[in-house]
Amino acid sequence: MSFDSLGLPVALTRAVADAGYAQPTDVQARAIPAALAGADLRVSSSTGSGKTASFVLPALQRVLAARGDMSKRREKGVVHGPRVLVLAPTRELVLQVAKAADAYGRHIPGLRVATVVGGVPYGAQLKALRGPLDLLIATPGRLMDHMANGKAVLANVEMLVLDEADRMLDMGFIDDINHIASFLPPKRQTVMFSATFAGQVGQLAKNMLKPDAQTIAVATHTDTHENIEQRLHWADDTRHKHALLEQLLADRDLDQALVFTSTQRDADWLADRLAEIGHQVASLHGGMPQGRRNRVLQGLRSRHLRVLVATDVAARGIDVPTISHVINWGLPMKAEDYVHRIGRTGRAGRQGLAVTLAEAMDAGMIRRIQQFTTQPIAVATVTGLEPKKQAPRTTGARAGDIRGDRRDGPQRGRFRPGGASQGGNKPFGAKPFGGARRDGPARATRGSDARR
Repeated sequence: MSFDSLGLPVALTRAVADAGYAQPTDVQARAIPAALAGADLRVSSSTGSGKTASFVLPALQRVLAARGDMSKRREKGVVHGPRVLVLAPTRELVLQVAKAADAYGRHIPGLRVATVVGGVPYGAQLKALRGPLDLLIATPGRLMDHMANGKAVLANVEMLVLDEADRMLDMGFIDDINHIASFLPPKRQTVMFSATFAGQVGQLAKNMLKPDAQTIAVATHTDTHENIEQRLHWADDTRHKHALLEQLLADRDLDQALVFTSTQRDADWLADRLAEIGHQVASLHGGMPQGRRNRVLQGLRSRHLRVLVATDVAARGIDVPTISHVINWGLPMKAEDYVHRIGRTGRAGRQGLAVTLAEAMDAGMIRRIQQFTTQPIAVATVTGLEPKKQAPRTTGARAGDIRGDRRDGPQRGRFRPGGASQGGNKPFGAKPFGGARRDGPARATRGSDARR
């Protein structure tokens, strides 16, 4: 199957070809024709499956169709608002969707795409909302601000997309979503993407979708992630975790690494330590100003950064194919977030490695992750850094020993008590970007990075 066979206009198939895509993914092949036909959809697919194009391309087709329909011509000088509204949980995901819209809409003359997110000045957003607008991509919180001020007109929305609906509900946006939906025309088309439609998400779908909405289930959390190798390293304590992390970051096969922490405080603290021993590193979390977050992401994409230390919320939507390693320094709050974390590697057909560093107190979460994914995480050891304590009982298989010797150059400095280290690379991240903290790690607290 090719994109030409999905019923897309020529302007869109040309843009897809320009982007280097010849064949649609499974979710694209199933969702795009249904969305083009105007059906309401509930779509569940795994991260990295190409879901963004599954709704961006039909949205752009709707814009093209409206331009050719005389009855939908808009009066000049009147604020009509967007034809398509996309809601997403985080700023990073909003910007990723906007980037896809610009890429796939490159052959649509005068396409107008605007983003509304928190953490940035209101001025540019207000200007965009006043002008002609085709697509509006927003986080619920900031859009609610503009609605309260009467600046966001939603009365002419023809298509509503909820991207990562489960995550938005996890972050407490359900009331915001219902409020926003109450301002939209009831005859609109609604498309929901979510990792699961169980529980509260399923009820939201029932309330927002038409009774004849189609269900498309392409992938689930039980998929095997064949292009991602998963490993579990047991650590005796925090110092042992430091040594294991430094060994992993010295891997000669590592291109770029995304290290997850449980809290914003841990992200800053760990990035600072890694910078001190010479790593090109920065932190990324919801407590940072948007301008700084943009600079960090640009540093990652331009390969000035080799290591990014981030929280779950901040890393949502990051799509950088050169991330070869995902390392769970701190475990996620919920088992399903583990799937989203490891999905940041192994993208665009590449192989990826996902490593979890766990202590005995993490055994319960390891068991829940394995139950959720229905897959064991292979237990591995590093020569010379084997745990001295007996590993907790989980269902993990054993992957064997990983060599601890390095054959690709001089050894980097190790973490030492009191912060002494060695290593000469000028750090790109923690210090230049500011905000690094020296007050030690903190235990995870629920909701520490939510609603950002």
